[in-house]
Amino acid sequence: MNLNHINLPSRLKRLCYISLVMISFNLITPLKAAAETNFDVNAKAAIAIDAETGKIFYEKNADTPLPIASMTKLLTLYIVLEAEKNGQISWDEQIEISDHLLKISEDLNLSNVKLVKGSSYSVRDLFNASTIISANAAVTALAERIAGTEKDFVDLMRAKALSLGIDDAYLISTSGINNEDAQGRIYPGSKENEENLMSAKDVALVAQHLIHDFPEFLETTKLPSAVFAEGTDEETLLESSNFMLPGFYYYKEGVDGLKTGTTDLAGASFAGTIVKNDLRVITVVMNANESDGDGGLRFVETTRLMDFVYDNWAYEILYPEGSSLPGYNTIDVPNGMDLTVPIVTNDPLQLWHRKDMNKKNLAFKMENTYGLLDKDNGLKAPIKTGQQVGTLQVSYPEDSLGYLDGAQQTTTVSMVTDGATKKANFFVLSSRSIKHFFSNIF
Repeated sequence: MNLNHINLPSRLKRLCYISLVMISFNLITPLKAAAETNFDVNAKAAIAIDAETGKIFYEKNADTPLPIASMTKLLTLYIVLEAEKNGQISWDEQIEISDHLLKISEDLNLSNVKLVKGSSYSVRDLFNASTIISANAAVTALAERIAGTEKDFVDLMRAKALSLGIDDAYLISTSGINNEDAQGRIYPGSKENEENLMSAKDVALVAQHLIHDFPEFLETTKLPSAVFAEGTDEETLLESSNFMLPGFYYYKEGVDGLKTGTTDLAGASFAGTIVKNDLRVITVVMNANESDGDGGLRFVETTRLMDFVYDNWAYEILYPEGSSLPGYNTIDVPNGMDLTVPIVTNDPLQLWHRKDMNKKNLAFKMENTYGLLDKDNGLKAPIKTGQQVGTLQVSYPEDSLGYLDGAQQTTTVSMVTDGATKKANFFVLSSRSIKHFFSNIF
């Protein structure tokens, strides 16, 4: 098989810097244990979250919109996957490339697979090239096929971002390139040297939705390489720009995505994801601070950030099903034969917590979820064993990081009765009233 080779900027330069970066990596790693309390990612912005719940484990300057370069493609490809799902496009559909994008594909300063005039390419090939090597012309070709023009697709991106709760993004291209590299075709109203801006939180949120809604996306992002236009004269080997995948210099077990991003303004950036112990974490490192321009520090810092999460955070069952909780082991039944009944958790109480946190510091708050509690959080008899009581909100007051969406700040657990009592008869209730009356007098 005669394979062409893609043009990835700085590929040879990266190879030259391997020895230097690996030495730096070895110097950094032994300091990890001693530096946990003052952990800092060497980048302008960073964040790490749980992919399932959006729990934030670490953030640095995570709310500030910054250039995102090709991490843009996470949002673009999300919309492409939606279009394929609803039948607007199909994987085997062939797409012809516009003259404008042919010029983009030949730009040696950009990540691309070369596209040839008169040829057409499958949606699958263009999707793979966009995902694996961050091919800019390829992803814009998909955008033009779906929306007609890149401008109209950018409008779709803006709408999608808003629907995800992102209101501070500045989006002007489908690929993430700077307007200076757009061959004169830029989004109306944008300036010559501008590019897409999003915060680290924004990028993490897009990645979370992408993985949740289209888990099959990871089947592509985990590929170290793939063949483009297989069986044609343009057959090309695509080698991933994610150097944390198997076979690359910064390989880390469990990493299976997601997207690099590099421009002069964005610096070396990377949105990554890893699975360890069946727990998936998403990380975003923006503009890793390096002087040599090799691009490897973003992977070193991502490794450090991933290790920090798994070393310092745990997702554990703190109380199993059927447990009584501090301060919430009984509930009042003012009209019952027994004035209280025991209550227990109906499910295991499981949550993310820092490993240095003590479960004795958990805070609980009862919510009248089922409308069964009176104004004093009591129940009315008769009471059966296993009867639903309410929902306890559970949180660590010392954990101020919260969740990605800013809304879910607590874990909840349902509480049920662990005993029964009948309604007290008239004489018992009367006797209690008399005792209560005289106790208040004296």
